[in-house]
Amino acid sequence: MTANLICGTLERSGADIDQRAARLAGGLARQGVADGDVVAVMLRNDAAFVDIIQGCRIAGTYCCQINWHFKRDEAGFILADCGARTLFVQPDLLAVIADAVPPQVQVIVVQDGHAGPNDYETWLAAQAPYAGPPRTPRGHMAYTSGTTGRPKGVRRQPPTAEQQALSAQVAREALGIYPGVRSLLSAPLYHSAPSSFAQQSLLQGSLLVLEEKFDAEATLALIERHRIDTVYLVPVMYVRLLRLPPQVRSRYDLSSLKFVASTGSPCAPEVKKAMIDWLGPVIYEAYASSETGYITVMSPQDALRKPGSAGRPVGRAEIRIFDEAGRELPAGEIGTIYAHQPAYSDFSYHGNEAARRAVERDGLVSVGDMGYLDAEGFLYVCDRASDMVISGGVNIYPAEIEHVLITLPGVADCAVVGIPDEEFGEALAAQVVAEAGATLDAQAIRQALTERIAGYKVPRRIDIVDALPRDDNGKVVKRKIRDGYWGGRSRKI
Repeated sequence: MTANLICGTLERSGADIDQRAARLAGGLARQGVADGDVVAVMLRNDAAFVDIIQGCRIAGTYCCQINWHFKRDEAGFILADCGARTLFVQPDLLAVIADAVPPQVQVIVVQDGHAGPNDYETWLAAQAPYAGPPRTPRGHMAYTSGTTGRPKGVRRQPPTAEQQALSAQVAREALGIYPGVRSLLSAPLYHSAPSSFAQQSLLQGSLLVLEEKFDAEATLALIERHRIDTVYLVPVMYVRLLRLPPQVRSRYDLSSLKFVASTGSPCAPEVKKAMIDWLGPVIYEAYASSETGYITVMSPQDALRKPGSAGRPVGRAEIRIFDEAGRELPAGEIGTIYAHQPAYSDFSYHGNEAARRAVERDGLVSVGDMGYLDAEGFLYVCDRASDMVISGGVNIYPAEIEHVLITLPGVADCAVVGIPDEEFGEALAAQVVAEAGATLDAQAIRQALTERIAGYKVPRRIDIVDALPRDDNGKVVKRKIRDGYWGGRSRKI
């Protein structure tokens, strides 16, 4: 039985969710959506999101969850590339991307009180439950980028029964999800890790409380009210919780809390220690990616004696460190991190097999992170070989921003890097070179970017410079740019 759901003022039983999911799957089948097809979702956290996640499992479709901050070009590329057959979207988000939705995509609008031929609730009520042959659950189809800035769709093969059992065990160790758990989630469901947390909570738990958006004090109130066992948070949420006045924090009974799960961005050791001092030994951190799944987990006990580590392998995960020549490195030496987690089935990059082959070595996969293993097998992530920036748990690819920057009037050259930020871990900074005779204004650049890319991708800092550092081959040396912002810091990511 699916877990019960609370989302805002709405309460829905697991039986009701199962019935709605079966009707959703039936409706997709009648639209011609076949086993292995893709259904796209562009929603804020909403009860309908749960219907769709569960319905896609029954329908045997990939669920491609699109960041609702995306603008026309960003969302349009993913919709076209993934080959989505149906798009579930809220009306204000549809207004932004409507002319980029491929004509063959069936659009279903999700909004309370909305009425019309493509209204979600009207459509769902008219559907009969799926009654065809059983289909294999496909899961989330995440889009992840690289230095080219073009997102790649990560499609996993259907899991075996053994892999499903192993992934449930990994969910227990890395996310604190186990049979009967009462869980709370406020992070956006379009991200891979919160999506995984929600899916496992629905499959194994007794209650999932889904916040429409994060609010620090409201989170504490929900933990107390619903006697939450496990909550998913990211470091930026830790910072905001710790900023609550002591008298506010002490107002709530948090004694039910057994596990705080976090992944997606590194947590500063001092922030993690402050959370453990407050809540006790319940703060866990996992290292993962869309490609590899969960690779390590760091327990609160180990966090205090191994500050800065990402933890030890979780489940049957294997980690090896290679140098540029492909030689495996011993403990303590920094190289590229490669990993394999047998709990998850193999994946492909949709339509880009060359990129898929490029990330593999000896059956292990790398997403470009640099680090080392210590003598006890603890992983330390030191840097990223790619230019990716992680801000508040969100992966941001500078090349994508640079591709827009360089098209702006008067811009001759540009580079975007990650810089230190006390709240988000990293923020974005752009260095921009003006064309001869042109005058650039940082605020005007920021406004132009806001009109074309999601707001969280717009650099907080824009510096107009005379030139960018380049190597002998003419390539921008981003390490030198970053060093100017990270000077005196103990970490570089």
